[in-house]
Parts: sequence; C-alpha cells; structure tokens
Amino acid sequence: MSNTLNRPIRVLVAKVGLDGHDRGAKIIATSLRDAGMEVIYTGLRQTPEMVVNTALQEDVDAIGVSILSGAHMTVFPKIVEIMKQKGLTDILLTGGGIIPESDMDKLKAMGVGELFAPGTTMETITSYIKNWVAENRNF
Repeated sequence: MSNTLNRPIRVLVAKVGLDGHDRGAKIIATSLRDAGMEVIYTGLRQTPEMVVNTALQEDVDAIGVSILSGAHMTVFPKIVEIMKQKGLTDILLTGGGIIPESDMDKLKAMGVGELFAPGTTMETITSYIKNWVAENRNF
C-alpha cells in the first residue's frame, strides 16, 4: 500500500565523527532539495546521539549518513541502537560513502537501509528515499 505525505519528505543529512570531507554530503543535500525534499544538514563532526536527537527534533522521514572515514561499522550500529531506544523505528536510516559490500550486507541485516557507493546517481538515491517513505511512513 502506498501512502502520500501532505508535506515534503524531510531528510536529515549527517556527517558523523572526525570525517572532515563534506563535499559529497553537500551535493546530496542540494540534490535532495532540488528533488522537492526538505533537507536538514548537520554539518561536520556529529555524534550518533546528536544525529538521532536532531532527527527527532526535526521530525524527519529519513536520515542519510555520509561516511568516508571507515567508521561505518561503529557509527551505523550506534545510530540504529539509539533510534530504537527513542522509538524512531519508522524512520529510514540510509547513507553512503566508502563502505565495502560485505559490510553493507552486515549493516542491512542490522536494519540499515540501502547504502550507496560513490558514483551512484542522484536519481537512484532520490527514488529510493521517495519509494521507502511512500511505503513506510503513514500520514
């Protein structure tokens, strides 16, 4: 069953940890905004707690984490854990960056959504978020 929102999809784009490379995250944020979504960008050096708290405060439909530092097997599970603690089980957690395929599979098994490697088209990312929200968010 497909749902429709009575407002734009709200996406939090986050950079977690000491990863200081935010060019890709800013490009993603701009592209999602161009696709009609409301985008909240956290800026650099966020903690998993800060990301989840911002998601809660901003009432987002999806969280997109950009990670290039290699800390994805620490960051994503921590965000999933905090999201569960705070009852945010109907929010998409997705992301991308330099993440090996085998780690992507492990993260998906933990409840993380699709993860995107460098070079993924913006159409693929925006379609995924729009489709996930249409299928999983009920307003």
